[in-house]
Amino acid sequence: MSNKNKSIEQYFNGLMPDQTNEFVSSSHNRSIHEFDFNLICEYFSGVERQGPGSPEVTIKALGFTDNLTEKSRIADLGCGTGGQTMVLAHYVKGQITGIDLYPYFIDLFNRNASRLNLQDRVKGIVGSMDDLSFQKEELDLIWSEGAIYNIGFERGLNEWRKYLKAGGYIAVSEVSWFTDERPDEIDKFWQDAYPEIDTISNKVAKMQKAGYTPVAAFILPENTWIEHFYEPQVAVQENFLKKHTGDKVVEAFIANQRYEEQLYYKYKAYYGYVFYIGKKI
Repeated sequence: MSNKNKSIEQYFNGLMPDQTNEFVSSSHNRSIHEFDFNLICEYFSGVERQGPGSPEVTIKALGFTDNLTEKSRIADLGCGTGGQTMVLAHYVKGQITGIDLYPYFIDLFNRNASRLNLQDRVKGIVGSMDDLSFQKEELDLIWSEGAIYNIGFERGLNEWRKYLKAGGYIAVSEVSWFTDERPDEIDKFWQDAYPEIDTISNKVAKMQKAGYTPVAAFILPENTWIEHFYEPQVAVQENFLKKHTGDKVVEAFIANQRYEEQLYYKYKAYYGYVFYIGKKI
């Protein structure tokens, strides 16, 4: 999620009631980035994971790295509330810093770390992934599940590389096309939401061009979307609508989320999340 999202409340200013209803009914055609950043974060703070993923996938991706010890320094960029970070911490004994722009996510992150007795080596801090405070070649591993899109895949790979030690790893999950061609409806949706979406082969080529040896790329299974991302949102959506009863912006946002889910079920053969792991040359 990005702090550069544009609020859609401006669209409601001056609209007549019938115009407002028309906007809400058509909201599923709009990008999530048109909604207020704080609204998005409030909603996603109610779910364990802020994007598709699972403990099994995190562990699998971690398995493509090596030479990590209790002295290793790891950064989870766009960590959210830390669902994946806590999994990492159980399999890597190094120091882990979670970075996220939204303060409440970091509050929840640090509470989760304390609850799991990980607070001595897992810490969340508020910050932006395009303005990191790490020293050059300080990190052994940069992790980012479903978040590099905020800065852009290519830009993130290039700008974050300086923080990695030689031989250090980067591991990111990123929405990608599975085919060279796809139906217009899903193509338009993702081009509006994230113009940098691309095929797996092109993403791997960009990783190589940025100065990494591509180590692995694998598609996240469907259950990471369905069981770990969409299904947990059902109850959250109902509670969110009750909490904000009558709020047309919230109704539009929930309609947008439900439309995105419908698109996944309809077009999941054409796209999904892919984990990309690279080693700094």
